[in-house]
Amino acid sequence: MSHLKKLVYVAVVAAALLAVGVAAVAWKVDRFMAAPVNVDASGATFEIAPGSAFGAVTRQLVEQGFVETDFWYRVYARFGGDVVVQAGEYEIRSGMTAGGLLEQFAKGSVRLYSFTIVEGWNHRDLLAALHGDENLVATMTDEDWPVLLTELGASVAHPEGLFLPETYRFPKGTTDRDVLRQAYDLMQTVLEEEWQEKGDTPVQTPYEALVLASIVEKETALAEERPRIAGVFARRLDKRMRLQTDPTVIYGIGPTFNGNLTRRDLRTDTPYNTYTRHGLPPTPIAMPGRAAINAVLHPAEGEELFFVATGLGDGSHKFSVTKAEHDAAVAEYLQRLRQRRRESR
Repeated sequence: MSHLKKLVYVAVVAAALLAVGVAAVAWKVDRFMAAPVNVDASGATFEIAPGSAFGAVTRQLVEQGFVETDFWYRVYARFGGDVVVQAGEYEIRSGMTAGGLLEQFAKGSVRLYSFTIVEGWNHRDLLAALHGDENLVATMTDEDWPVLLTELGASVAHPEGLFLPETYRFPKGTTDRDVLRQAYDLMQTVLEEEWQEKGDTPVQTPYEALVLASIVEKETALAEERPRIAGVFARRLDKRMRLQTDPTVIYGIGPTFNGNLTRRDLRTDTPYNTYTRHGLPPTPIAMPGRAAINAVLHPAEGEELFFVATGLGDGSHKFSVTKAEHDAAVAEYLQRLRQRRRESR
């Protein structure tokens, strides 16, 4: 064999061995990536600090026992190119593979938490709930509302009614302001959509719709009653009758309200007392949901001008056309209330 042929032969053999070696390494990397990480059935969380390098993250996985070695992660990064991992808290589920974990880090698929704004909350309830969520960073105080509303571009100076009741998803480290911004933006979107489809309603502006919707929200928790109660309020507004709704009086009393609404309270004038004043109160009295907004913009037709709780314990109301019918319904409610008190003794 000539010298040249020997060189060619050696080169071919070396290339073949190199190919076999590369293939073997690739097979081992694939095998490692396809293997499940060490985590029990309940799963675990893993946090990547901002600015963490890939090598530091893989070493952290070894230290916390999720993988036996990070060698094959480093081989993958060496031959597969730079791997960028994103900071955040991640959920590691049972059955997740080493490759799936890496893909999650690269995509930034961080663990998300939930916060729900409940229909009928006022702004004090909302802020207290935000502060009570351990996964949110509290930055707001009650004195910060004006600054926040300016940042949001709100055209009003009072926060009531401006944040849509809904469930919001967020990663760890999110601030209360971030959630409020989401809720404000979503309320603006919903209000605009509902306003574009409004029916025959006495409210003149989207903000007035929020005000009346907040009253409907506080008056009933029954979905089927919302349009009917909205219809009662719409007819009373059209007839220049006072709304005479207890929730507005209670809101006007403020945090000192002790749960007992008295005749004196109903006669004491405040901007929110709809027994002493005509029209709508100056602001919403709670956070209304989309259904309440829709009800106000599509009030049920009819002739009823009054309603009162039935006292049946199901949150329902009895609706009346005349004052005499309403007085009889009130007497029936009071009778049921007295009967219930006697039975509870």
